[in-house]
Amino acid sequence: MNLNCGIIGLPNVGKSSFFNALTNSDIPSENYPFCTIEANSAIVEVRDKRLKEISSIVKPSRIIYSTVEFVDIAGLVAGASKGEGLGNQFLANIREVDSIMQILRCFEKNSILHVENRVDPVADKEIIETELILKDLESVENKLLKSLKISKNGNKEAKKEVDFLIFMKKKLEEGVSLRKLFKTDEYKTLCVDINMKLLTEKPMFYVANVDEDTLRGKENVHLEKIKKVAAEESIPVIEVCTIFEEELSRVDEEGKKIFLNDFNLKEPTVNRVIRQTYETLGLISFFTAGEKEVRSWTIPKNTKAPIAASVIHSDFEKLFIRAEVIKFDDFIKYKSESECKKASKLSSEGKDYIVQDGDIINYLIGAQSSKKVGKS
Repeated sequence: MNLNCGIIGLPNVGKSSFFNALTNSDIPSENYPFCTIEANSAIVEVRDKRLKEISSIVKPSRIIYSTVEFVDIAGLVAGASKGEGLGNQFLANIREVDSIMQILRCFEKNSILHVENRVDPVADKEIIETELILKDLESVENKLLKSLKISKNGNKEAKKEVDFLIFMKKKLEEGVSLRKLFKTDEYKTLCVDINMKLLTEKPMFYVANVDEDTLRGKENVHLEKIKKVAAEESIPVIEVCTIFEEELSRVDEEGKKIFLNDFNLKEPTVNRVIRQTYETLGLISFFTAGEKEVRSWTIPKNTKAPIAASVIHSDFEKLFIRAEVIKFDDFIKYKSESECKKASKLSSEGKDYIVQDGDIINYLIGAQSSKKVGKS
């Protein structure tokens, strides 16, 4: 499945630098507002280390990783919902992404301009949240006018839609982001039905852009403030130093080890960001493994086996017979499918099986004769 994550924030908070680190790109990241105008995007492999562990046993011809598209969106300023700065362009771009990564500046450096002439990540977050809420309010009000006209003709579905839009309008006027509301299946379904691509309903997490001293353990009051607010909102926060990550992305593997050891880091922070993107979107990975390839497939959590099979090929859902499933840890322990089977660690699952993160699956499909998919 295709998925993408928009990188947003005020101008000069480190968005483009972090985009370069994530994607090994070399887009401009200069010290002036609106350096990014057109949205830049790049596809990034999700380097799940479990694939390499499986491959060390299977010895496939190739490894195919899942991917995420990251979109670096132009910086937003106060008044963007009314067209200030590059507001209209910003809001149009963010409407098309699946999730949002909001970069917040948590470092002091006089040589790097701040559009508001101060460093306050909580205030920055509130500016962006306010602009998204105002734009959603405008969209809901416009939709409500149209739905009211239809509902006057006695259309029951339109009446239900009107009630829902009035509810959303009230919450937005109170300054409440819609993602805080849509935790029930009913509201999620209604929002999908009206198909408005509202900005504040999109899942989001924060990336706190810190300096190298913070990476080394120095206290950072800006970071602590945004962590406190994020905890109250139940929004995850990941600390990164975009300058460090951008430099790290430009050196070879040996250089990476030296850089990481110097800061007592086990891996680049960008890896955690990619994992958080999956978590924010409610996604997991399952694997297929054979001599030709070991491959990762992306699906939503709580997906049943036949629907997960359709990610491999659209016909496989209707041709599904059963799934032979081995848990990742069991495969690594017993080193082969045959040994897992001997140890009763291979299960045969039917249509109601919920695929779990890390499952290694052989699908048996076909109307008359069975064929294994996922094993070469």
